Amino acid sequence: MSQIVVLNGDVVNFDGQVDWTRLGPDVAVYGQTAPAEVVARAAGAQVLVTKEMPMPGALVRQLPASVELIVEAGTGYNNHDRAALAERGIALANVPAYSTDRVAQTAVMMMLALASSLQTQVTMLAHGDHRNFDAHLMVPHVELNGKTLGVIGFGHIGQAVIKIAQAMGMRILVSTRTPRVDRDGIHFTSQADLLANSDVVSLHLPLTPATHHLIDSAALAQMKPSALLINTARGGLVDTVALVAALQAHRLAGAGLDVQEQEPLPATSPLWALPNVLLTPHIGWKGAETRQRLVQIVADDIHGFLSGQPLNLV
Repeated sequence: MSQIVVLNGDVVNFDGQVDWTRLGPDVAVYGQTAPAEVVARAAGAQVLVTKEMPMPGALVRQLPASVELIVEAGTGYNNHDRAALAERGIALANVPAYSTDRVAQTAVMMMLALASSLQTQVTMLAHGDHRNFDAHLMVPHVELNGKTLGVIGFGHIGQAVIKIAQAMGMRILVSTRTPRVDRDGIHFTSQADLLANSDVVSLHLPLTPATHHLIDSAALAQMKPSALLINTARGGLVDTVALVAALQAHRLAGAGLDVQEQEPLPATSPLWALPNVLLTPHIGWKGAETRQRLVQIVADDIHGFLSGQPLNLV
């Protein structure tokens, strides 16, 4: 039995570029673990490591008494039943800010790609359509400089996106639950004002019961028909049915989604076929350097907890 057990290490180490042994000499790594296997594999372990793995209350309550800490190898921890963890006296740690720059770059990449109809242009080339080259530009192409970026949430990633957007000459609106005073060219405002006045809306907040479907049909109706929606945070922040309806009716110009409500996205999802949607498979945290940094911070979380100086406890 190992002191530290990684339950679904393949989610992070899908290409073999991550070294889980840096967690310590007494670590067992499982590529994937089915719910029915969790209790047996956790036997005797003091620390469990998961990555976006559902840990509902019924499962948490069955964990061996040896388990004292679960480390979620990521920033979001909505996959854990915190009430059940509290009942059992099991601490929960996460890994904040490990992917800040990479996720911010993903959000900006999506803004730029949608503003230049890059996906449409690439599709035209793939089908042998060269009209953009030998006639004149056949697709919309707009500047982001001078446009207004609305950022919902003001954590590490949201601030990193703002920094890049300001360097590109964008105006900034921010909506956050904590009242703030305007500063550094950033105007803090209500969500309704942000939605109504932004050319691009980018989501950067955790998924909680309060933020589930934050962007629903009513919120989408407040946005400009020419606006873009970017989500690199959590899929559940957006009501997919409402988003698809808005895109199909051209009540929204486009959406860039690095996260979806159901991952992987079902083959039957209408999002696949919409020309004004840019989809990526939750790549914001998946860069090699990002994942290596993630594992190092997981190790720091564990070593801090075991030495009596816990880090990043939720």
